Amino acid sequence: MTMIQAINSAMDVTMARDDTVVVMGEDVGYFGGVFRATAGLQKKYGTNRVFDTPITECGIMGVAIGMGAYGLRPVTEIQFADYIYPALDQLVSEAARLRYRSAGEFIAPLTIRSPFGGGIFGGQTHSQSPEGIFTHVSGLKTVIPSNPYDAKGLLISCIEDNDPVLFFEPKRLYNGPFHGHYDRPVDSWHGHPAAEVPEGHYRVPLGQAAVVREGMDVTILCYGTMVHVALNTVAEIGEIDAEIIDLRTLVPLDIETIERSVRKTGRCLIVHEATRTGGFGAELSALVQERCFYSLEAPVERATGFDTPYPHSLEWAYFPGPVRIREALKRILRD
Repeated sequence: MTMIQAINSAMDVTMARDDTVVVMGEDVGYFGGVFRATAGLQKKYGTNRVFDTPITECGIMGVAIGMGAYGLRPVTEIQFADYIYPALDQLVSEAARLRYRSAGEFIAPLTIRSPFGGGIFGGQTHSQSPEGIFTHVSGLKTVIPSNPYDAKGLLISCIEDNDPVLFFEPKRLYNGPFHGHYDRPVDSWHGHPAAEVPEGHYRVPLGQAAVVREGMDVTILCYGTMVHVALNTVAEIGEIDAEIIDLRTLVPLDIETIERSVRKTGRCLIVHEATRTGGFGAELSALVQERCFYSLEAPVERATGFDTPYPHSLEWAYFPGPVRIREALKRILRD
């Protein structure tokens, strides 16, 4: 399956197992979603379980929270992550607080799916990476897959979780990871548009990172599209033995795997597409410094997007690609 097929399969599997799972969002029904992630689901499960909503993100989120509080498991689609901001108050003030505020009497078991990141020339209002905003909010979980197998297993775990989860889908990976001028395939799925994904139900647990490449020289922490960019860059360089960790879930974070790796390598590079200032990389850097200070042989480095609105014509320059990653690795290994 491609990632888009794996995401569709996750919803299909959970809807077949649990009739409290409903899918809602703009154009998710008859049209099957702008990226066709929900294609065929309305025809299979009917308009009561897969239905279109008005163009009102705060309304979508408010209705979903109410559904979750009264026994349903809504899977909402925000058509692009850039459009999620009108729903921020509902997410932060209601969904994230409901279990705590009601002393466990009510929960908000909703999953918010949303394509994020660049790679399709969407410009400043269709390419943002807002994951850092949500990792700051207690009560929300944040999940970002990098491949089809993880996408399906993680999404099933999100839907079956009793807390609200942001499930950000790297749109650049929907039909395979490589659509840029500097990307070249490497081993495993990371060089192919599809992967072996089981048809049935399986879960990838939240809070478990994956070591996608073992190494001794430096630890690279990344997620989503940047996993592939990091793998390609290390393959191109050749002489650097980097350990690459796909975080998969930002909250809850697998800090144990990060600690083990950094204590082994003594060096750490963090790569993400989101803007640098206040990005999740800053939290990762602080955690590594706090927990692995006496193992570090060089300052923690970051390769990120720029602190600018997302450009349209220059998006390939905006991405933290091989050039910036190579420069950061040279600085780390020089110290």
